[in-house]
Amino acid sequence: MNLIKNTTKSKKNKYLTEQDRYKIEALKKAKISNVEIGKHLEKSDRTIRREIVRGTIKLLNSDLTERYEYCADVAHRKYLENITNKGPGLKIGHDHKLASYIEDKIINEKFSPDAVIGRIKELGFEFETTICTKTVYNYIDKGIFLKLRNKHLLLKRTGHKRKYKKVSKIALNNTVSRSIDERPEDINNREKLGHWEMDCVVSGKGSKSALLVLTERKSRRNLIFKMKGKTQENVAKVLDKLERRHKHKFKEIFKSITMDNGCEFVNQVLIEKSVLTKKKRTTAYYAHPYSSWERGSNENANKIIRRFIPKGADISKYAEKEIKRIEYWINNYPRKILKYKTAKEVYELNGAA
Repeated sequence: MNLIKNTTKSKKNKYLTEQDRYKIEALKKAKISNVEIGKHLEKSDRTIRREIVRGTIKLLNSDLTERYEYCADVAHRKYLENITNKGPGLKIGHDHKLASYIEDKIINEKFSPDAVIGRIKELGFEFETTICTKTVYNYIDKGIFLKLRNKHLLLKRTGHKRKYKKVSKIALNNTVSRSIDERPEDINNREKLGHWEMDCVVSGKGSKSALLVLTERKSRRNLIFKMKGKTQENVAKVLDKLERRHKHKFKEIFKSITMDNGCEFVNQVLIEKSVLTKKKRTTAYYAHPYSSWERGSNENANKIIRRFIPKGADISKYAEKEIKRIEYWINNYPRKILKYKTAKEVYELNGAA
């Protein structure tokens, strides 16, 4: 018995090429029929008819009468435009509510795309469509949003993490203070509230004003204080003010403080000694030299502050109200590391004193 082989014809060379279009133009000028052109190019006459419709243009004769002719250049340009527009439709589609929400959060509230998408999931907001962080970045790159552009992004991630190398050097200007090596594991592991990191953000040249930044290790909550100068006395004044505000609870809220070996911090006694009882109010630890990663949360907070107060700015020109507004923004910003909760939420959830 003979078997009939039913095979699918190859789709190779299925589409008309630019060269095919110039052949069509020449053959049409020679008054060749569409059927004959199709046979010559090994295409169906229907394909030829559609191609001629696409590439036909209106021309004027010398006597100003009109004529219609097929133009290979026009046909090929339209073909290229069509294939450029091919592809799946935008996921955000006609969900203008989601697009407006994303634009408002990034442009006006300085959220990152990841923070916006993460917060939507965390709070259970429902929109017509669901998109991921990478899609938001892609849409911004392609100019899909009406107002949102790359210039509105505070930081564009590269995906590469900086490599840190532990330094075992001793701080020559601070050989007697308590090293971070003595810090217990429960503090290192961020198991409980009450352990802070501390650093200063300084003004540009010509101004002595600075900010004292305290970052709680577990919740990433921040306290920011304006100081007239980056000195031991001004740091002590801020801590004394906090102790007077919280009184006996100060020891519970500020169980330990980790800082670098800057000249404003090296007086361990001044930091640890209570202004009320003259006894020990907290435990100070000092990071290794050139090891900012040992106070990573604090360094990240400083970087966020620089979004609002750029390097070189005169901090003395920023009002206390503005400093507190920055503090509020940071503490109410959703963090990926906190599963898109805010520092304020985590601090309160874990039973802050």
